[in-house]
Amino acid sequence: MKDAFDEKTERKTWMSLLSKAPAGRVATLLDAAMARPDFKWLRAPEIGSVMVQGRAGGTGAPFNIGEMTVTRCALTLPGGEVGHAYIQGRRKADAEAAALVDALMQGGAAGAVRTAVLEPLQAEQMIAKTARAQKAAATKVEFFTMARGED
Repeated sequence: MKDAFDEKTERKTWMSLLSKAPAGRVATLLDAAMARPDFKWLRAPEIGSVMVQGRAGGTGAPFNIGEMTVTRCALTLPGGEVGHAYIQGRRKADAEAAALVDALMQGGAAGAVRTAVLEPLQAEQMIAKTARAQKAAATKVEFFTMARGED
């Protein structure tokens, strides 16, 4: 049972990396690593919208913030692996590349795809996150209160 849980967590991680990748980056890394395999569409890329929800204070009751445009697709490889993708925005080519990576990660090419696509994406996202944190830290203001001597 524990192995299945870890497998799902690992898939969540790579799906998150793929969905947050900059436009065209997944396709560039995938094409540099290997020739794209043949596949059959289960659901061709289509553009739609999803409702985004938030929570007041991060823990309150959910409320609808608004809609966000997404592109989704699903495909299957000749070996039976099924890949899915949901990408923010109107990016059909990126959704296709992300679905291919998802399907390839479930087969024998997982190690090569992890090294050539997922690890560089993760490194790039960590660099961007660090840069964003440093930029925010530069604007941090420290407040303090001086005692007036009165009780």
